[in-house]
Amino acid sequence: MFIISGVYLVCKRPIKDNLTTGRIENNDSGKNSAVGGPSLSSAQETINSDNFKKINMKLTSSAFENNQYIPLKYACGGANINPPLSIVGAPEGTESLVLIVDDPDAPSGDWVHWTIFNIPPDAKEIKEGAGAPAGSVESKTNFRNPGYGGPCPPSGVHHYQFKLYALDAVLNLGASADKKEIEKAMTERILAQDLLVGLYERK
Repeated sequence: MFIISGVYLVCKRPIKDNLTTGRIENNDSGKNSAVGGPSLSSAQETINSDNFKKINMKLTSSAFENNQYIPLKYACGGANINPPLSIVGAPEGTESLVLIVDDPDAPSGDWVHWTIFNIPPDAKEIKEGAGAPAGSVESKTNFRNPGYGGPCPPSGVHHYQFKLYALDAVLNLGASADKKEIEKAMTERILAQDLLVGLYERK
């Protein structure tokens, strides 16, 4: 898929290769970045542009810009509450939204900080410290409990991926579902996606 101005262009046919546990990149990573941006994943190889439809879905936060530092307030050394998030542009046909927050720089290779699925398709925000919007499900993370767990890296600068997906279905999963189960259930259901990256280094 092409990535233009931070917006994913989504293939009209089912997307099978856009779920990855590795660090992924949007077009803002090289601009105004506090550190060097991540490299492009093989999961985002370009394909024939005739098969694309532009989707303007966007995930942003008033607490930090893309590829900038997440304030201490939202980390394990602070209040450890979720940052405010705004959602715009979910495409027509969206039945639910999914949010996955993970850290591909963790010593284990991937650490899941937050998973929410079956977010109502008309949701416009996730309020600071409020957790999952009404009607959605917070599920399993690497902290062993559902809900948000803030950045808590052992050392160095880590990239925290806030990944938003618009789906054409509601997922038939329970609250014990982990990231891999959510990704499997999303296969061939993704209409659009966007990525917001926050940086954090524990002092």
